[in-house]
Amino acid sequence: MIINGVAIDETFAEAFGMRATRLIITAANLRWAKHAANAATGFATSVIGCGAEAGIERELSSDETPDGRPGVSVLIFAVSAKELAKQVERRVGQCVLTSPTSAVFSGCDGEEKVALGKNLRYFADGFQISKLFGGRRYWRVPVMDGEFICEEAAGVVKAVGGGNFLVLAASQMQALLACEAAIDAMRKLPGVVMPFPGGVVRSGSKVGSKYKALSASTNDAFCPTLRGIGSSELSPDTGAVLEIVIDGITEADIRQAMRIGMQAVCAIGADGGIQRITAGNYGGKLGKYHFHLREILA
Repeated sequence: MIINGVAIDETFAEAFGMRATRLIITAANLRWAKHAANAATGFATSVIGCGAEAGIERELSSDETPDGRPGVSVLIFAVSAKELAKQVERRVGQCVLTSPTSAVFSGCDGEEKVALGKNLRYFADGFQISKLFGGRRYWRVPVMDGEFICEEAAGVVKAVGGGNFLVLAASQMQALLACEAAIDAMRKLPGVVMPFPGGVVRSGSKVGSKYKALSASTNDAFCPTLRGIGSSELSPDTGAVLEIVIDGITEADIRQAMRIGMQAVCAIGADGGIQRITAGNYGGKLGKYHFHLREILA
């Protein structure tokens, strides 16, 4: 398959089952909602080292939020509901509770729950007050700029992490510009986040390492500087490879995001230095979700 001069490998991205929650963070204005959301989703690129993968899903107008203020929707993913609960409590407590004028609410329903205000209320040192509205409990925590309003719990849903595709280009900047175009297009979609910085990762990894302490190491087959050493996947004229990783609420969300992202890359095409699109997988042995590139683009 060749689209606008870009070869699409006959391969698949291998993704994994995760647990996720959506939080609605509001504030007096969008600027402060984004400050809280950016802090809460920081250091959350990969569960390999961060414990969670997270990102901003979209901005919300005042008519889309529970308290009628501007807000931001964030998605947080973890390998289990237990780990997700730990990550949510720490991130909300350190990054949302602390942020001026902020409040936080559950943005999804699920039989499983993780605590929001349930434990953070104790920061109020006994001055906390609860209110029940529409069958949902909220906590009012006195803070120095007024009150921190926090829903008691957030719903947890089954989700998918690790959808991906790799962009191979003649130069580093050509690969980066193509990935920027892909991210700009994908961020318009609901239900997905691209957790790495700017949505793009240069340090794609493989499973295992020569060093026993490491569970993952550099994907040497796609490193241009290692082309003459070992088994390389790169042609002599490939100057750079960048990867986009997608986490989604559903399998369909990731499939749609991959389609939109790859189409944006192909629109730049061979004239823009783009050579191939491929994907990272582990032979289909580790993740039950397989996203075949050619099927998605067909």
